[in-house]
Amino acid sequence: MTLICSGTMVLGRQLCRPGWVQTSGARIVDCGPGSPPRPADVDLPDAVVVPGFVDIHVHGGGGASYTNDTEIARAAQFHRRHGTTTTLASLLSASVDDLLRSVRSLAQVTRAGIVAGIHLEGPWLSAARCGAHDPTQLRDPSPTEIDALLDAGDGAIRMVTLAPERAGGFEAITRLADAGVVVAVGHTDASYQQTQHAVSLGTTVGTHLFNAMAPLHHREPGPALALLQDPRVTVELIADSVHVHPAVLRAAIDTAGPDRVALVTDATPAAGQGDGAFRLGNLDVDVTSGVARVRGTSTIAGSTATMDQLFATVAGLAADPDAGLVAAATMTSATPARALGLPDVGSLRAGRRADLVVLDRNLAVSAVMAGGEWLGDI
Repeated sequence: MTLICSGTMVLGRQLCRPGWVQTSGARIVDCGPGSPPRPADVDLPDAVVVPGFVDIHVHGGGGASYTNDTEIARAAQFHRRHGTTTTLASLLSASVDDLLRSVRSLAQVTRAGIVAGIHLEGPWLSAARCGAHDPTQLRDPSPTEIDALLDAGDGAIRMVTLAPERAGGFEAITRLADAGVVVAVGHTDASYQQTQHAVSLGTTVGTHLFNAMAPLHHREPGPALALLQDPRVTVELIADSVHVHPAVLRAAIDTAGPDRVALVTDATPAAGQGDGAFRLGNLDVDVTSGVARVRGTSTIAGSTATMDQLFATVAGLAADPDAGLVAAATMTSATPARALGLPDVGSLRAGRRADLVVLDRNLAVSAVMAGGEWLGDI
């Protein structure tokens, strides 16, 4: 057993100074506020310990992509070093054959525990709001294609983003939800009413809120307001100060609350690689000053962010630093885990997987534990 004590620790919705957690193998067996019941094996008086981050929307990182079989583990490891101990591998719109190949590969990786499952971001998206998706690969959902992908995933497909206004979109929501898949609305030109109907059919997530969807208008509210208003919906936000203005980010969090906001990176292979030229699916992408855009356009192409950066950004939004830490931990761990129905992660409590992040006083990652194992020295 390992007993870890930290000067500051987030346990559930409680900020503890100090706090402690005891692990045995891959599990947390006990935890609590105050001084530990015995001398700590690992004493971190100047650190902030939070649950391992859960990123439900990420395409790659560290120069590696989730669409390349030889790079999947490297992409997951890159984000793990930044505190993301649970990763959902996101796939861009592609041909049926390419998607089936990627899904089969990622299903194997899911069974091996390298990623927590697959997120299909497309191909059933709006051409008008395609963002960095190849418009030639967008199409209406069909029962045949949905069933083929679900069969190939063998339970590994955990979330699907689609545009409900496409022909067959509402039927697809029902089919996917009945199969136990989390359905998200995104890359959509749906109206306010269409989005409300999508939620009534079983949609429970809004993909990167505000981005790649019809903007809010005082006479046509669009999908963003419908998603924000409904207590059944968890909204993704990319808090990198590029995708969403800080004032809008703050307003969205104030409206939905941390229990309904999942921070996501939407990171691409360019994350951690600096400026330069990259590929995202079939598209050329240029990164300048850390911002990725489709070559020759102003279209943002995913992000270069990592979850530790998003944690620090959101923690700094709160007037009360203590409340900011708890809210940031909720939005980077508990909320995304709950949105996907992942019972073993998202919080430091007895019975959960021993996933945690050690942050220094500047909220930079100094150590990561995943499944009870330290990644590097502590």
